Amino acid sequence: MAQRFPGINDDEITNVDRNTFRQGLLAGLPGTVHFGRTVTGYRITDAGRVRVAFADGGHDEGDVLVGADGVGSAVRRGLLPHATVRDLGLRCVYGRMALTESTEALVPEVLRRGFSWLSDDTGCGAGFAPVRFRSRPQDVPDYLMITLLATPERLGRPDEELFRLPPEDLWKLTTDLTAGWDPGVRELFARADRDGFFPITIRAGVRVESWRSGPVTLLGDAVHTMPPTGGVGANTALQDAATLAGELLAAARGEQSIADAVAAYERVMLPRGFDTIDDSLRMAARLFGSPPADGGPHPFDVLHR
Repeated sequence: MAQRFPGINDDEITNVDRNTFRQGLLAGLPGTVHFGRTVTGYRITDAGRVRVAFADGGHDEGDVLVGADGVGSAVRRGLLPHATVRDLGLRCVYGRMALTESTEALVPEVLRRGFSWLSDDTGCGAGFAPVRFRSRPQDVPDYLMITLLATPERLGRPDEELFRLPPEDLWKLTTDLTAGWDPGVRELFARADRDGFFPITIRAGVRVESWRSGPVTLLGDAVHTMPPTGGVGANTALQDAATLAGELLAAARGEQSIADAVAAYERVMLPRGFDTIDDSLRMAARLFGSPPADGGPHPFDVLHR
């Protein structure tokens, strides 16, 4: 299945390196962003502000708390204790292959444009995407993102073992599972950086009804956990951030209250986020194909429920 991106020229397909993107987001914010503090909970004060508690015993306070703390969000647990995240029964092992003079020639032409997906008939699939820097960070080469996705049964490792494996063992797992694949694809896994592999669980947020808005809200995977099959998780979080920022700026200009700003954001964010999850799940069903002809269970049947 060929990729088509309406309105985009072939030479304009862009994959963004996460570390570079993170550096861009943090630009101009020295002394504003702090790391190494774990949020354990919050409470709304009598004055209507939000007081956040940290694991080290410290506190902080502000007008609005935005829970952008991912799939395991502590803020979501406090705001929406009934919200659930569904395990789709899939595990993904991420890695990369540095693109050097010797490895560049190994990448087939079909894998050089955007994101490409390959799969076999045993419940195993692989995704590839080249990342080429316009402005290269020091000592960071261009690379080919490499992923292997399968059920825990196909991987042959329960979660308690899979998530403890060192990177080189995860790399070996990918080469073993693709041993019967096309030699060109096998070579990509074989030449991948052995110390860069890590696993994740594929999850999807379960749609929740709107709630009474207040000074606490959520953003990105903290509210609508996005499976990666649509390739839109980060983009959807950025849409959230842009929408929320616009509403809060309107409040700062005195055009509305902070409470109205948060409510306006949530009216847009909630349906948009969960509709995008539905789109990602439909894409997953296309990527993973139809159930086996012999009538046996589909390895990704959970995606069709």
